[in-house]
Amino acid sequence: MTRIDVLELTKEYGSTRAVDRLSFAVEPGRVTGFLGPNGAGKSTTMRLVLGLDHPTSGTATVGGRAYAALGEPLRHVGALLDPQAAHGSRTARAHLRALAASNRIPARRVDEVLDEAGLSAVAGRRVKSYSLGMRQRLGIAAALLGDPAVLMLDEPSNGLDPEGIIWIRELMRRLAREGRTVLVSSHLMNETASFADHLVVLGRGRLLADTPMQEFIDTQVQPRVRVRSSDDAALAALLEGHGYRPVRELDSGLDSGRWNVADARVEDIGRITARAGLPILELAAQEGTLEEAYLALTADAMEYTARNAPPTETAASPREEARQ
Repeated sequence: MTRIDVLELTKEYGSTRAVDRLSFAVEPGRVTGFLGPNGAGKSTTMRLVLGLDHPTSGTATVGGRAYAALGEPLRHVGALLDPQAAHGSRTARAHLRALAASNRIPARRVDEVLDEAGLSAVAGRRVKSYSLGMRQRLGIAAALLGDPAVLMLDEPSNGLDPEGIIWIRELMRRLAREGRTVLVSSHLMNETASFADHLVVLGRGRLLADTPMQEFIDTQVQPRVRVRSSDDAALAALLEGHGYRPVRELDSGLDSGRWNVADARVEDIGRITARAGLPILELAAQEGTLEEAYLALTADAMEYTARNAPPTETAASPREEARQ
């Protein structure tokens, strides 16, 4: 089994510390989402793992060895960091053949990964004629070329159409099921939530979280409940009498008849309404989202933020809504 180990990793550029004593492990058999605001150190960390930069201190290893010490590295680690890496004057097939030859990978793998990436029909075209999505597929094909045990992908969905997004999502899940180590950096929270099992979250070069995804959401987002009754006034009075602060849920600006109750669980609301004999028409847990949890954790770690930007609906907590 092969895993990525980052131990006390630090990288300084002059007076700027891009990565600050960072330690975490990426385990085989699951997809690990690598998250953080712009400038958090994600790309620098991936470059350090791949030996493209040298750390100021600390170590980054794959299977217990530095990437530079791996013979024929494409057989061990497949990476997508820059979809523009292929020379524009080469065809996709020629680009992959050169990579295969340099790592003693059988030539048959070129056609296999072209087919896997959906590029067989355009494999003879020059890369400079490719769209961003096609270049992205070529970068993923290159990462798969050596059939590696470890995959490191930076924004793999960038430029892909909906079919391509579904393809890369299923590909990452399959690779993890096969026991491979998969690390994926992304800014797309909803997309990350669709494929990641585990999360490593950075902020200003430091580790903010290293946890299963659902545990991360449950820790960062307060539980809340949606409830509706045939006796609206009685429901509101009952909830307030038990210390809750119900907030009206609006649907396209109109009163939906439902209440959102922060810091509440279904079993608690069900118990008090049953004891009061209050008829309930709807009672459901409001699941927290990865986006809400991520924004809650990284709010103080964002280096670049827009001034006077209105808060997004998904980012606002129920408690904040109650204050408004």
